[in-house]
Amino acid sequence: MSTATSASTATAEHTARQGYDRDVRVAVLGVGMMGQDHARRLARLTKGAELVAVSDVDVARTDAVAAEFGVRAIHDPSLAITDGEVDALVIATPGFTHEDLVLTALRAGKPVLCEKPLTTSPESSRRVVEAEAALGRRLVQVGFMRRFDAGYLQLRELIASGEYGKPLFLHCAHRNATTPPNFSSEMLMLDSVVHEVDIVRFLTGEEITAIRVLAPRSTSSAPEGLLDPQFVVMETESGTIVDVEIFVNTTFGYEVRTELVAERGQVRIGLPEGAVSQSASGWGGRIPRDFKERFGAAYDLEFQRWVDAVRAGVNVDGPGVWDGYAAAAVCAAGVESLKTGDRVEIDLGARV
Repeated sequence: MSTATSASTATAEHTARQGYDRDVRVAVLGVGMMGQDHARRLARLTKGAELVAVSDVDVARTDAVAAEFGVRAIHDPSLAITDGEVDALVIATPGFTHEDLVLTALRAGKPVLCEKPLTTSPESSRRVVEAEAALGRRLVQVGFMRRFDAGYLQLRELIASGEYGKPLFLHCAHRNATTPPNFSSEMLMLDSVVHEVDIVRFLTGEEITAIRVLAPRSTSSAPEGLLDPQFVVMETESGTIVDVEIFVNTTFGYEVRTELVAERGQVRIGLPEGAVSQSASGWGGRIPRDFKERFGAAYDLEFQRWVDAVRAGVNVDGPGVWDGYAAAAVCAAGVESLKTGDRVEIDLGARV
């Protein structure tokens, strides 16, 4: 390691502990659809942040996005992490790259907001958990943005208050209009239900201890070989039962809903938030087009709170590496259940 690199790493470590009295200089790694959306958010909306660089292995795309925002293009994401003019990182690269990039960021002492998944397996996620624990401070936040959605925040507060008694059931629906090419049956769990996994843990404050995945007949709208829809049943530590209908080729839009059934009441969130009409021609409202429309405000709040946390020197204000590991473990068990049809128990081991 060069002297310059050592110096920049030492500075990053010191700053990560102390916080900032200026804007945080952020690089976005991965500038596909998600990364470009995050770059725009940092450049135009998030207070206290300065977008200074974008990075992607796709040279042409990196250069185009860098030109759009007037920032530097760094074609090797690992070089962006160690760059002395980058304080913090947003990782929006494909999931299989996350472990190496997050571990590099931890070695550099730089705060990270890593899009889900933290990594693509429980084993690799556990390695990240242990690496951060060895540093003795939190640096990595995982991008489970539903925790910042107003409806989920209200539902969590209600459960915690005990006003309606103990939660008995959570009924969840997660629907997309269509899937991208090469979307596999396992990805319904790994890319979609992963959000329900995390939000169940967030709402209840409990770990998920067992899961079973059932696949009914597939919709005619699904590509050949894709098991869509699927029905997921999860159990929490205290015995709350959670079901998730995941249906990713509905053809009509993006919809995420949750219903709590508790001892003394029920609550539904995720219903149409815009105008609902009623006339001689019928009753109806509008369904969001995609996840960016449904959860745009949640992403905005997530990024603002993350940047505020980095500036304050605490670096994380939301789900961390243990949450990423727990989600990876539950989803891996879900994929096993999809293949076997069996109920699979989940043991996360000792918390680090």
